[in-house]
Amino acid sequence: MRPFTELHTSVYKPFLRQLLKQAANRKMKRVASMAPFEACYDSSTIHRSGVPSIHLELQEGVTWTIHETNLMVKTKHNVVCLGFVDGGTRPTKSLAKASIVIGGHQLEDNLLVFDFDSSKLSFSPSLLLQNTSCSHF
Repeated sequence: MRPFTELHTSVYKPFLRQLLKQAANRKMKRVASMAPFEACYDSSTIHRSGVPSIHLELQEGVTWTIHETNLMVKTKHNVVCLGFVDGGTRPTKSLAKASIVIGGHQLEDNLLVFDFDSSKLSFSPSLLLQNTSCSHF
């Protein structure tokens, strides 16, 4: 289990460039990076325009949208960072390097359903969009 989503370098670099561009268009003020994160922002500049959502296109036309709460990680007072990291190009513990490894932060407040008979994984939209959470009653 990874705490934050790791993207293979060949995926991460263009992804980061696009996010930086969209954040600049929304007037989000970038601040110094905080390891392991590269894209960090003054959180007071985000509330005006919001963080761009990320849409992951999966098999069979399924789209999973990741919203601000699951994208950004509060690292210190008034600083939030994109919770995606460069996973590099070399395998770590497995024989093959996955292009994307979804991290725990991005899975928070989403319900996951494992259907072992059909080898499928289903998921809900963020529970936060419905004013509820997995960690609050």
